Amino acid sequence: MARYLEVYHEPKTIVPENHAAMSTQTSPSQITKDLQRQRDTSRDGFKNKVQLFALTHFGPVWAVVQKIGPVRRWLNNAMLNLEIYKTKTRPYALSMLQDYTSWESLTDRTWTGRHLPAKDISNGKPLPDAAKVAELFRRHGQEETLSPKSTLLFSDFAQWFTDGFLRTVYDFNRENRQLKGTGKNNSNHDIDLTPLYGVKKSITDAIRSRVGGKFKSQMINGEEYAPFYFQNGQVPEEFKELSIAGLDLHPVTDEAKATLFAFGGDRPNVQTGFAVFNTLFIREHNRVASELAKRNPTWDDERLFQTTRNIMIVLLMKIVIEEYINHIAPYHFKFRVDAPIEGSTRWYRQNWMTLEFNLLYRWHGLVPNTVNMPDGTKVPAAETVFNNSHLLKYGLGPMMEAASKQPAGDIGLFNTPAFLVWVEQVSIQMGRDMKLASYNDYREAFGFPRVTSFNQITGDPERQKRLAELYGNVDRVEFYVGLFAEDVRTNSTVSTLIGRMVGIDAFSQALTNPLLAPNIFNADTFTEYGLEVIDNTKSVSDILHRNIPDKSKHYTISMTRLDWKPV
Repeated sequence: MARYLEVYHEPKTIVPENHAAMSTQTSPSQITKDLQRQRDTSRDGFKNKVQLFALTHFGPVWAVVQKIGPVRRWLNNAMLNLEIYKTKTRPYALSMLQDYTSWESLTDRTWTGRHLPAKDISNGKPLPDAAKVAELFRRHGQEETLSPKSTLLFSDFAQWFTDGFLRTVYDFNRENRQLKGTGKNNSNHDIDLTPLYGVKKSITDAIRSRVGGKFKSQMINGEEYAPFYFQNGQVPEEFKELSIAGLDLHPVTDEAKATLFAFGGDRPNVQTGFAVFNTLFIREHNRVASELAKRNPTWDDERLFQTTRNIMIVLLMKIVIEEYINHIAPYHFKFRVDAPIEGSTRWYRQNWMTLEFNLLYRWHGLVPNTVNMPDGTKVPAAETVFNNSHLLKYGLGPMMEAASKQPAGDIGLFNTPAFLVWVEQVSIQMGRDMKLASYNDYREAFGFPRVTSFNQITGDPERQKRLAELYGNVDRVEFYVGLFAEDVRTNSTVSTLIGRMVGIDAFSQALTNPLLAPNIFNADTFTEYGLEVIDNTKSVSDILHRNIPDKSKHYTISMTRLDWKPV
């Protein structure tokens, strides 16, 4: 992607044109709320409105009831079920294999799943040109609309985390540089820290030190990092099983290549922010393995490694639910991983990632025009792609703090950087090739009434106008476009339909992890020390401050902007 990154410039906060009359002192949070007020909410659904009102009001009451252990646990289970049962649960009747249910479509997870059957939504009239539709996403000029709530740390985590299980297989035409979705994937379909451990055993084995249950690592400026992938310009034999996705498709200088790490995952080297998170979890793995070795001197390398891996996977799930999802949601109620998780609910089924889930996570609007460094300099994003020199220069803590103090972009139309607009077109075309049902069909499938006018999708007159010009009728709006045409919910980070679909899949696919089962979630699996680490981890900040050279140093680490104020 490096050659597409030349368009980055210094970011500015902008106000949508239809809000030009607003005071320049109006906060981004207030702009979001005002857009929501302008939107026609008559098709939001009565039950949905009641639930949203209850969960976004009565803050003091929610704070009190969540302090009562048994009540909080009961509420947590009830809220999880309330969210997940907004749509049909797994197993999915269909996959991308074919348009009907077969044994193979129910069992072969190399084919990506799908929520709704294939459908022709054109109504006898050709859909608008995909390239023209992709222009709906393009950022206005060189400016960006900033998220009122999210930081760059949230953006980096979202991409790094989802790259572990949303692993679409494409056909790539090198002659015209065209990508085409195949309906296949190479995912394990589990939240299993694939960016850290790799997608298969042979990859994991290549990065293990075979001493004390640890990963191979090196010390640079007093800090621990993975070994370098290239040594003297070549990939050493020990790392031949590893790969770096996209490296062969983009020009990378020899100096930048020399900074790339030997990671188990094939994608964390793509951008500095992803490498930051992989480095953090490598350090925590090796730290936990060392502590287990002290407490269990008779254990061999294999048991130390596997027990540490168990602990690390649950730590990731804790971060996903208790920091990441709670950041996305606008609720006073805060979700928890209340392990062990009973498997008696009807949503407790084998994981299977869907095409719809893959598409809705393409949050390109989050990407800023420049990345702020710890010393205050602004680096064009081109310099953070396939280049870990900034991480090596400044160190892990300062890089994570800088990302925590920089606002991310807002998720939605008119805010995709120019270099990523081509990806929007690929995504739109993939939805068409796979015959995804319409935006309205997915609203209905996930518990919302169908919209009947464009002003029920968004309160922004410019979005309404452009959608009407392209589609003419709301029933022709495509799934991918509709997701990002919706206004971001007040006090949230995503639109209403994205929020619901993320919640359903995140909860129902994270909490089915076998490590959380009643007969597994115990000291035999994790040790008493492991359970203590799990219990004491609530945030990314907790993990970072266990893994910096100077333990007296405190960094500000947050997915939420420090200046964010709920409205």
